[in-house]
Amino acid sequence: MSKRSRLSPDDWLRAGLDALSASGPEALKAEALARNLETTKGSFYWHFPDVPAYRQALLRFWGSEAAEVGETPADRQEAVTRLHQIIRDGFGQDRGAEGAMRAWARTDPAAAETLAEIDSNRLAQMEDLLVKVGVTNPSIARLLYAAQIGMAQVSGTDETQGQEALDTLVDLVLALR
Repeated sequence: MSKRSRLSPDDWLRAGLDALSASGPEALKAEALARNLETTKGSFYWHFPDVPAYRQALLRFWGSEAAEVGETPADRQEAVTRLHQIIRDGFGQDRGAEGAMRAWARTDPAAAETLAEIDSNRLAQMEDLLVKVGVTNPSIARLLYAAQIGMAQVSGTDETQGQEALDTLVDLVLALR
């Protein structure tokens, strides 16, 4: 991005998610972000009073996107399809940012609070989907969610294997109900 381009707060926040994904929370500094955006720190401080305020804005920004879980489908087949979609693809979030947020939450109370709220909302949606398909044990939602999160960490470059394994897990849960 050129120095002459006017940056919005969202530009800075997207750059923060990229930096967080690439280098962790240590990368969330005005100077480093400005360098990555090929601009000055003054542009950063035009939008954010300081780095702690920026970090809070970044958590809200990511949290607002990550919290969008959608409504529970009306019929059983749509619920099965949505369940498979969530388990295979996550909740529509960039997996790099998701993993980086989880790592950040281990050391930052505000990030942990944001993540706990998002996890709670996502688990509630998964429980609703499972009830719709006849699975009433809420622990199953937690197990599927943990598998989905964990698979993103172990799949590496071959996401197809991970997706197939997650599909198999969903099919197994549905067959056991």
